[in-house]
Amino acid sequence: MSNKKYVTFGEIMLRLRSPEHYRLFQTPELEATFGGGEANVAVSLSILGERAQFVTALPDNAVGEACERELMKYGVDCSAINKVKGGRLGIYYLETGANQRPSLVVYDRADSAIAKAKPEDFDFSAIMKDAQWFHTTGITPAVSQEAADCALAAMKAAKAAGATVSIDLNYRKKLWNYGKKAPEVMRELVKYADVVIANEEDIQKCLGIEADSDVTSGKLDTDVYKDLTAKVKKEFPNISVVAVTLRESKSADHNGWSAALSGKTGFYLSRHYEITDIIDRVGGGDSFAAGIIYALSKYEDEQYCTNFAVAASCLKHSISGDFNLSRLSEVEALAKGDGSGRVQR
Repeated sequence: MSNKKYVTFGEIMLRLRSPEHYRLFQTPELEATFGGGEANVAVSLSILGERAQFVTALPDNAVGEACERELMKYGVDCSAINKVKGGRLGIYYLETGANQRPSLVVYDRADSAIAKAKPEDFDFSAIMKDAQWFHTTGITPAVSQEAADCALAAMKAAKAAGATVSIDLNYRKKLWNYGKKAPEVMRELVKYADVVIANEEDIQKCLGIEADSDVTSGKLDTDVYKDLTAKVKKEFPNISVVAVTLRESKSADHNGWSAALSGKTGFYLSRHYEITDIIDRVGGGDSFAAGIIYALSKYEDEQYCTNFAVAASCLKHSISGDFNLSRLSEVEALAKGDGSGRVQR
């Protein structure tokens, strides 16, 4: 394990999911877990064997304590979490789709602790000490102006500390409700990033850079992404790596999964996986982000970095919950070609 740490900042929520493929409230039970983009990345990095710290604001009550315990269970450093008296934890309800019925997410996150947080609530300069990498997403700045201000302050502090900065654009159309359009906020944040992670829709909606692709068709033209990533780098010369996830949604249970990466040494396409019988695709993008962060900080071969990240996220589709619980040896085995699923003895 490195002495240098990976820091992530953002919102974590209570996840309430209907069992199996039932519709919400078709049964009286809801499965309660926790999850959120940046927290999912921190958990993945910790399980891969790295020092990971998650920074957020949590309510100072039993729910917030349970959330913190869940993160600590996976080895995540929670020492910089701000505890808020009278605050609340955001909730999202999840209904897992099947066949042609898509999954459904319903948010109940207004006035959450992180939505009301201010930059002065966090000592970002101290937090970024010994940080080799800082990561956030476009979800947090979509929640509120205050959360956007916090994300920007964190990115600036990380850059000042000499850390590599990544942002997963993660466009969520249901969240941008406080009076600003996504590009107004996201284009400013991206100026402080070294690595951008996204899909083609994220780039269109967050940065206003168009791709000649139909995200709902279930088919992908990978040639488009070389041009798209070049456009991002041209508009934002501070960015050295653009990683684009390529999901072909053939049904709720069957996705094609791959990625493209425009790096420091060239343009790369990953191995392609046909993922059938999906257990849980929520957190798939976050596990890809964690894989990219881990690989780029460990390996020079950008082709292998791309394959590693896609393998990590492919495995996540077989795991229930937001967190990717795949071990390093499992990701490496798949990245190097062992996708048989045979029992490991």
